[in-house]
Amino acid sequence: MRPGQQNKRGRGRNNNNGSNNNNNNSRKGSNPLTRTYDSSGPDVKIRGTAQHIAEKYSALARDAQSSGDRVMAENYLQHAEHYNRIIAAAQAQMQDRFQREERQDYQDRDIDRDQDDLDQAYAEPAPAAAAPVA
Repeated sequence: MRPGQQNKRGRGRNNNNGSNNNNNNSRKGSNPLTRTYDSSGPDVKIRGTAQHIAEKYSALARDAQSSGDRVMAENYLQHAEHYNRIIAAAQAQMQDRFQREERQDYQDRDIDRDQDDLDQAYAEPAPAAAAPVA
């Protein structure tokens, strides 16, 4: 390509000329359990969900342990632990979000029930008092 020419083709996904407004971290409500991570380990690159990467590092640790390389096995286990912590934090976050939504639904049902009670009280006319017979 000659100097001064611009490459019109975007590189990668969701390329909007260098702005990072659409990355996974800024999206509200994104699920960290399904987010894709790129991991550059000691001698391997792994791409996938946190669960997938943790399982892969655990398998690599088992392989290294069985081949007698305790140092590399420990290194892989530390990488696996990192992704297991990401999974645990994401599960705690999802649990908190679920509990908040449940509380909100419960409060909304109470408000709806109270509103229904008020609607019924105003819709039904009060029974008329009987006039005394003289």
